[in-house]
Amino acid sequence: MLVYPHFNPVALQLGPIAIHWYGLTYLAAFGLFIWLGAQRVKLAQFIQAGWARRDIEDLLFYGVLGVVIGGRLGYVLFYKPGYYAAHPLEVFAVWKGGMAFHGGLLGVLVAMAVFARMRGRRFLAVTDLIAPCVPTGLACGRIGNFINGELPGREADPSLPWAMIYPQTGSNIPRHPSSLYQFLLEGLLLFAVLWFYAKKSRGLGQVSGVFLIGYGVLRFIAEFFREPDDFLGLLSLGMSMGQWLCVPMVLAGVAMWLWGRGRSAA
Repeated sequence: MLVYPHFNPVALQLGPIAIHWYGLTYLAAFGLFIWLGAQRVKLAQFIQAGWARRDIEDLLFYGVLGVVIGGRLGYVLFYKPGYYAAHPLEVFAVWKGGMAFHGGLLGVLVAMAVFARMRGRRFLAVTDLIAPCVPTGLACGRIGNFINGELPGREADPSLPWAMIYPQTGSNIPRHPSSLYQFLLEGLLLFAVLWFYAKKSRGLGQVSGVFLIGYGVLRFIAEFFREPDDFLGLLSLGMSMGQWLCVPMVLAGVAMWLWGRGRSAA
């Protein structure tokens, strides 16, 4: 078994200013989005549609707002609605933690809809452009989770070579390093699938549909190894909140992919 290595969450201290590893992973995610998006707009179908690198930079701005606002509201509404109803001012206490991917996704979709309307673009054409650039950002976030010692997984067989003891949990129970599983599945694997699938021109909404299907399925699998939130536990059918939120994602992705067959993105 392995023991979780205690990382100093502060990467660099400059007097009173502390630069955290988690913040650096976000910067890496933003940089990768810009670079990958710049590669995407060089493809023939996007050149013909008039996309340029400056559009990617603008999309990042809108996306960051959507992630932060949507991620926070998603956590409040999906995971602790009762608590925040009783403590409404703590909704704004983002420094105490609490973000939800599914809420962040909804926030990004709203932000992309605003961008599309302002630029006279089709909403699904926007999401098809950026979908393959998202998984690397998710991968960076999971690395940040691991460095911070967050998301210790469920109990693992002690004979598992990479089973890990997280001393911060107060026990010596070997656990799955679920944040690394999510890094590999929702980050690297999903990126590889989407990047190669999206190289060719696809029907309107199909790339976005594959993203929803891929993320939903891979997150659903990863949840079997991730410790459920202690204030929720497992819900109906022995599924976690994360798994239940993945179900409509997959269904929506399948519907979008089927709808997009034969529909031109032009």
